[in-house]
Amino acid sequence: MPSFDIVSEINMHEATNAIDQANREVANRFDFKGTNSRYDRSDDDIMMTSVSEFNLKQMIEILKLKLTKRGIDISCLEVSEPDISGKEARQKITLKQGIDTELAKKIVKMIKDAKMKVQGSVQGDKVRVSGKKRDDLQKVISMVKDAELGIPLQFVNMRD
Repeated sequence: MPSFDIVSEINMHEATNAIDQANREVANRFDFKGTNSRYDRSDDDIMMTSVSEFNLKQMIEILKLKLTKRGIDISCLEVSEPDISGKEARQKITLKQGIDTELAKKIVKMIKDAKMKVQGSVQGDKVRVSGKKRDDLQKVISMVKDAELGIPLQFVNMRD
């Protein structure tokens, strides 16, 4: 029985490379000289540090550009409010991975409402879709791609 998985993953190696490139650009740009601006990554979080909120906004744009060039969808970024204290401004960016339970249930319901001969099931942070015909599975892929769900989705593990 053919099946595939719907997942939301980020290539963390590419994300690390993009952050390193952004750090190099910030270190070399004239408007950031002497500001001690930098990006620090730990697991799924990126902490930006600079001297002002204006610099943080510029740093977000640099990071988005570098991530896009590396093939990472920037809709996976969750930017928190800046924390400004004295001489330092910090802002946390979270890289969202995985499909949360609420969105997974919404995807399964969307598949069931389409009245196709496929079944969707939530398995942790992914959704497995299985059916008898490969064509039905491809219709589900195009349907989910067309639905604006707010996170980047990948379709992996296609099996016959």
